[in-house]
Amino acid sequence: MGGMFRGLCALVAVALLPACTLIPKTVPPAGYPSAPVPAPTPVPVPTPPPAATAAQLGVRAGPAIDTLNLSGGRATAALRSFFESCPRLISRNDNSGLTRAADWKEACDAAKTWPASDAPGFFSRHFETARIGEGKAFVTGYYEPEIAGTRNPQPGFAVPVYRLPPDLIRAWPDEIPPEQRTGNPPLGRYDETGKFVPYHDRAAIEDGALANKGLEIAYAADAIEFFFLQIQGSGRLLAPDGTVMRIGYAGQNGRDYVGIGSLMRQRGLVGGTTQYPTSMQGLMAWLRENPEAGKAIMRENLSYIFFREIIGDGPLGSLGVPVRGQSSVAADPAFTPLGAPVWLTLDRPEASGLWIAQDTGGAIKGANRFDTFWGAGVSARQIAGGMTGRGEALLFLPKGTLARLGAQ
Repeated sequence: MGGMFRGLCALVAVALLPACTLIPKTVPPAGYPSAPVPAPTPVPVPTPPPAATAAQLGVRAGPAIDTLNLSGGRATAALRSFFESCPRLISRNDNSGLTRAADWKEACDAAKTWPASDAPGFFSRHFETARIGEGKAFVTGYYEPEIAGTRNPQPGFAVPVYRLPPDLIRAWPDEIPPEQRTGNPPLGRYDETGKFVPYHDRAAIEDGALANKGLEIAYAADAIEFFFLQIQGSGRLLAPDGTVMRIGYAGQNGRDYVGIGSLMRQRGLVGGTTQYPTSMQGLMAWLRENPEAGKAIMRENLSYIFFREIIGDGPLGSLGVPVRGQSSVAADPAFTPLGAPVWLTLDRPEASGLWIAQDTGGAIKGANRFDTFWGAGVSARQIAGGMTGRGEALLFLPKGTLARLGAQ
């Protein structure tokens, strides 16, 4: 402490004063009450804002790809999905701040003719690994549901599947001053008075806010099955005559997504000592056995998904290309470039390995948060419904990216 004071004196003497003298501490006479020493006023330490992108959070170099033991089959599927992503990769902006469209061109050009039998060699040749933040991953699963549904209403099929309403738009409410209008305007609608308001929430839509407006594209048989199909974002409607209609995500009402699994777990309805596991199957069982309370809980998720008919090969992810079972993951584009390969090392071996980020999700937010896609069918539903994995994640970025970012 004394050394610090002397150093300060020297600096002050040079800058401001002709001399700086140490003043000895005055000791009061015995029995004389000492003056109370006021406690120093704490100086508030500002809390830094949370990182909004991967570049802000921080990027570190990961291990060499050759040390990851890429399996031939998993790498082959990933190479196919990566190639399908290339048209978007080389033409879109990366919101994570990690890459530029031109960074992906060399790998995309090579993928056109690269032999599938040497898929591990492709990734080793063109990519380097990067750890975003601490690299601690949390992974869930989703799938393409198959539920009973028809194009036209008929007995037993009364749950409407709506297309994107034309009155759902983005605009700035009048009460938000111009200087605060940054980023994308919120989603909402203009009401009967011409005021911009939030769009109808789940309860209002289920109670008929959009009925009889020509927005129905199909009808599901079961409200609970359709609720979970909305969470998945796409699915297949199986009609009694055997015909299949594939529907995919078209938009969302702009209202907050609330995961009912967390609500039900917090309220002691599932998990713990209850008879209902915290898997999707456990949630559905509770909802069916408690129809009125279940309907109320589902309505606490204000978010509502609109659909469009999908024609073609597989459901489309947010990147605009088909998502593939056991190959595609949903990610937060602020922390993972959509189209980038992702390597997961988890406590769930079936989800460990190489994936391609081709989708997003309302609940998939933050660094190293992923949602693995498992395809369609009974097995996919079972795995995705119970998928909760923790471990580590690495991104595969084009070689040279880390040096440009100054990552160590």
